Amino acid sequence: MTTLSIIKADTGGFVGHSAVHPDMEHAAREWLADAVNTGLLSDGQVASCGDDLALIMVHGHGADAEAVHSFAWELFQHTTSIAQRLGLYGAGQDLLSDAFSGNLRGMGPGYAELEFTERPSEPMICFLADKTEPGAWNLPLYRMFADPFNTAGLVIDKNMHPGFLFEVYDLHEEKRIVFDCPSELYDMLMYIGAPARYVVHRIHSKTLAATAAATSTQRLSLIAGKYVGKDDPVMIVRCQSGLPAVGEVLEPFAFPYTVAGCMRGSHHAPLMPVGLDQAHPTRFDGPPRVVALGFQVTDGKLVGPRDLFADPSFDRARQQANVTMDYLRRHGPFEPHRLPLEDLEYTTMRQLEDDLTDRWQPIHEAPAPAER
Repeated sequence: MTTLSIIKADTGGFVGHSAVHPDMEHAAREWLADAVNTGLLSDGQVASCGDDLALIMVHGHGADAEAVHSFAWELFQHTTSIAQRLGLYGAGQDLLSDAFSGNLRGMGPGYAELEFTERPSEPMICFLADKTEPGAWNLPLYRMFADPFNTAGLVIDKNMHPGFLFEVYDLHEEKRIVFDCPSELYDMLMYIGAPARYVVHRIHSKTLAATAAATSTQRLSLIAGKYVGKDDPVMIVRCQSGLPAVGEVLEPFAFPYTVAGCMRGSHHAPLMPVGLDQAHPTRFDGPPRVVALGFQVTDGKLVGPRDLFADPSFDRARQQANVTMDYLRRHGPFEPHRLPLEDLEYTTMRQLEDDLTDRWQPIHEAPAPAER
């Protein structure tokens, strides 16, 4: 079995929250090269979206492997030291613990891992997003694997026609459920339409008996109990030969749908598909960005990437995202631009509520302002 792991963290922004400093990317590439030379990894590449440094690694250790997660943790500590030396903003903000404890679960960095047996041709797409939350993948995954208006293969490919199994996490209650689609599609939509709480974690092909997609589901605010930054999710999707074609996987992003995140993680904004050279959100920490890196995985090696959103066919989505951003920004601190109060529970809103608690009085007992 081969494992593809994407492990990412924000260990310091350049400038503000907009990008990763070149020195940090250079150091990460050196570390990955050493890990390949020593045999820990069969291959690895460094990428970034916004202020998040992502390690794309191929190995044979399986998911949640201590050796791989420990390597990533030490690498992120090293890039944090570089960020501190350069005076970058939020140095090490995603590293929530002082000690490694076997794997990265609950420690801050986000990760998506997919174990698979290589097919003769193994095209895979690694999605990296910035300034949004894990539930941002719910809508495109539904369209890729359950919507025949997006994915023609659901109708005409006999290997896709039976549908897929969606594994969904409840991030608040730490529970999971598996929906068998299309028969349980309406049940599933009831939940994944609330992406702040319910997140598609994995998708399995019933015909191929294989995992087709995996996402990161870490919510930093739920781990730390307070606002510590955006979650900036990553996702791996396998393509072709009984799975959605590359074009079917990319098609949902031609619509810049609204996600939560943006400035202070507290606003709705459109998700803009961009090439790597435009993956640096600056306007009100937005619009949130997504990049798609296409690889062929061959004999444990990464052939690529292809920068799949660096394509003029996504220009209209980018234009629409900017128009939508104009519309939402005019709302200022009002909903629907600002998230509803229940979704602001783990931001600085809680501190403001605590400061004003004693000033709230029952309506029928409080004197009018003029009578005080």
